[in-house]
Amino acid sequence: MIFSDEWYRSEWRRLGFHYQLDEVSRRWNINGSAKGLHSFVAAIREYAADSENDWFSCHRNLGPHEYLEIGTWSSAIIDDHWIAGPLSELLGLATFIEKWIGASKVGDCVSVRPFFSPDSRYDVWLRLAPDDFDPSSLDTSLATPSS
Repeated sequence: MIFSDEWYRSEWRRLGFHYQLDEVSRRWNINGSAKGLHSFVAAIREYAADSENDWFSCHRNLGPHEYLEIGTWSSAIIDDHWIAGPLSELLGLATFIEKWIGASKVGDCVSVRPFFSPDSRYDVWLRLAPDDFDPSSLDTSLATPSS
């Protein structure tokens, strides 16, 4: 497999949303259209609905760079490598995000920490982008596509 810029672009587009860790703000910034953020919800639901994932440290990596993980832990936590918790709490997070998407308009943002893991040192910050949002456009490691 050749990991070209075009490969990364297509993988971001297939994922449907873009994520990036902001170490200064201690948060995961997740940007996507409604459809893209619903893909994030689906990834959480798919992981949490699989009873074979019900053991500590089990996880699934997301995206072309695979540095964000959804995982299983004894309590809800957000840190610099994952969003984790008991499967039932992950399902609750998916429902929370899904309801937020349905009630939001383009440009709206929400912090997930107060709902999911108030004591975590990190946060997840969701932003609803327009329908034509290209998640690969936020990957600063990629060369600017030629016209």
